[in-house]
Amino acid sequence: MDVAENLIWHSQVPLKDSIFAWRLLRDRLPTKVNLVARVVLPPTTHSCVFGCGKAESAHHLFITCSYVGSLWDLVSSWIGILLVEFTTLCDHFVQFTSSAGRSRARRSFLHLIWLVCV
Repeated sequence: MDVAENLIWHSQVPLKDSIFAWRLLRDRLPTKVNLVARVVLPPTTHSCVFGCGKAESAHHLFITCSYVGSLWDLVSSWIGILLVEFTTLCDHFVQFTSSAGRSRARRSFLHLIWLVCV
């Protein structure tokens, strides 16, 4: 998490977007799973807003949802990177941004792309 936290603060990204990414990586967004856990919603209302039938967690919404998650396949093929298995949003973020190699400009570009996609 420390590596991801240091990377989300980007000088060319508005502060509110970096805060959103920070909340996303810490699983602090008001997803249905989080709202059910906080007893804001009843337990029967945790299904994804896109109607896929899965529980609406941050990981599901931004990575694995069949409706939204396909965006990452399109983006990675567009910029020519290969994403391998990951278990958390932090892993996805770090892998996505570090796939550029050592070029600082390319890493900065991938940071921006990831933040725009989320």
